[in-house]
Amino acid sequence: MHVKLRFSRHMDFGCYDKNSGEVECYLEIPNPEAVGCVERFATFMSLLLVIITFPFSLFECFKVVQEFERAVIFRLGRLRKGGARGPGLFFVLPCIDTYRKVDLRTVSFDVPPQEVLTRDSVTVAVDAVVYYRIKEPLNAVVKVADYSASTRLLAATTLRNVLGMRDLAQLLSDREAISHMMQANLDEATDPWGVEVERVEIKDVRLPVQLQRAMAAEAEADREARAKIIAAEGEIKASKALKEASLVMIDNPMALQLRYLQSLNTISAEKNSTIIFPFPLDFLRTFLGNPGPSNPSLPI
Repeated sequence: MHVKLRFSRHMDFGCYDKNSGEVECYLEIPNPEAVGCVERFATFMSLLLVIITFPFSLFECFKVVQEFERAVIFRLGRLRKGGARGPGLFFVLPCIDTYRKVDLRTVSFDVPPQEVLTRDSVTVAVDAVVYYRIKEPLNAVVKVADYSASTRLLAATTLRNVLGMRDLAQLLSDREAISHMMQANLDEATDPWGVEVERVEIKDVRLPVQLQRAMAAEAEADREARAKIIAAEGEIKASKALKEASLVMIDNPMALQLRYLQSLNTISAEKNSTIIFPFPLDFLRTFLGNPGPSNPSLPI
């Protein structure tokens, strides 16, 4: 069995039985790059115009692109073979050839501040900066109408989506990880357009005023708690040192007297008009040589 259908002058579709009993279908489509008679005639007329107006036509036929640029040429609406031209000199035919220059240098743009609701229900305003460049000029011209505007809109959407999956603490502490995640998502989405996202950086995270005050109060309370803990630890260490000093003074009573004199010297160093200092009776007995029993130290 063999069935063949003809849809147009240049398109055929058919099915036939193979020896194995299977049915195979085929569709014959003409080469879309085949040049028609009208295109041949237009090309001939353009070349004739160049010859008639020679050498003035050379100013319109030869174009120059810079080292950082590439030219994508269309002839009667079709992309010419050979890819993008440049850098340097290239030839175009008047009236039938059009071209578009593409800049290959790195371009940066600011993502407008985006109001984002984090995973823990906190509203923040975040802005970023994106660096990208064109790596495939043909795709940037043929597959997307405006690669620059499309990349900007996609960057704003990706920023909201990525930050919506993070908590506020992660947003404030893991900026580098968020930037890398945004870069990977943007690069994957813009790859069919011939755009390569090189770098993404989060510039600023703006919190509500009330939340800033609450976080400042929390940080202040935390610092005060740590200060009290440090002061308590210092008191514990000081009490242990005083205990060891008292044990030394018990073995040598004169050490206590020297300590009294040292304290008196420290107080007198300041400009004080009145000094109240406890004076033990044992100190007088030492100088008077009284052999009487030692009484408890009483200040006079």
